[in-house]
Amino acid sequence: MKKIKLHDKEFRLLLEASVIDSAIQELAQKLNRDLEGEKPLFLSVLNGSFMFTSDLIKQITVPGTEICFIKIASYAGTCSTGKVRELIGFNKNIEGRTIVILEDMIDSGNSMAYLLDLLAARHPKKIVVATMFYKPKALVCKIPVDYYALSLENDFVVGRGLDYDDLGRNLPDLYILDDQPANHA
Repeated sequence: MKKIKLHDKEFRLLLEASVIDSAIQELAQKLNRDLEGEKPLFLSVLNGSFMFTSDLIKQITVPGTEICFIKIASYAGTCSTGKVRELIGFNKNIEGRTIVILEDMIDSGNSMAYLLDLLAARHPKKIVVATMFYKPKALVCKIPVDYYALSLENDFVVGRGLDYDDLGRNLPDLYILDDQPANHA
């Protein structure tokens, strides 16, 4: 079994890149169909979503598509702090626009709730949430998750843009902390 070590922790392979790629391709097809005629603005949440955004946006064929970025943070080590900080702001006029938030993973929902409130105050036409990984059992905030590529159990994972104290984002596969069971849906 493929394993890696990041800082003081060992991780084992959970999902190969080909499985993730296929799920993102299916998600792109749904978005292309559902957003036809919308001229959507994709808002990528950094740092984690950079790989997902790159993989997805290359497959979006909706005319008038735009992309921009925002950076928020809520993690320290392997745990969510429960507090969201905006690190790089977002100053684009979104009034009357269809916004598609691209997130690497939705677990507690705290970061997404913060972002949804921030954007709603700017009066978009509608806000759509799309994530690469979704942990429904970890959700503590009631937020809409309109699209997700893959559902995961509530385990700590790295790779494909997700990190453990800044390491592992570059890995194309997804790895699970080695002391956790390998469950995914």
